[in-house]
Amino acid sequence: MPFRISRVIQFGDCDPGGVVYTPRIAHFVVEAGLAFLSHALAGPAERRIFAMGVLPPARALSIEFLHPMTWDETIEIEVAVEKIGEHSFALSMLARNAEGQATFRGSLSQVAVSPETRRPVALPAELKAALEAGAAE
Repeated sequence: MPFRISRVIQFGDCDPGGVVYTPRIAHFVVEAGLAFLSHALAGPAERRIFAMGVLPPARALSIEFLHPMTWDETIEIEVAVEKIGEHSFALSMLARNAEGQATFRGSLSQVAVSPETRRPVALPAELKAALEAGAAE
């Protein structure tokens, strides 16, 4: 069963026209990715990953807008593992409104880097195993 989270569009997410402000969708993608990683790692993703001795900066972020979202609307975001590499991983997201209509598609790639050198390092075994298990769900 795919990983999904629900989110209610807040007033502060919207522009003066009442539609979700474009940069907020990037936040939704990151938020959904962290929720997925927290689920996969059975704890707060940021703390768990930092405890593995790596930092997980974003390498790439992509969003495709499919349908407007408005204040008080509930969306469901499905997250899937798109790719697991030696130093990085990518997650894909698909959001739908209550009627099942796709509202946006996104992807987020993150790379494991050393906190000391800021250079890429191998994904920690625990993180790689959690991503592989999440991909199998």
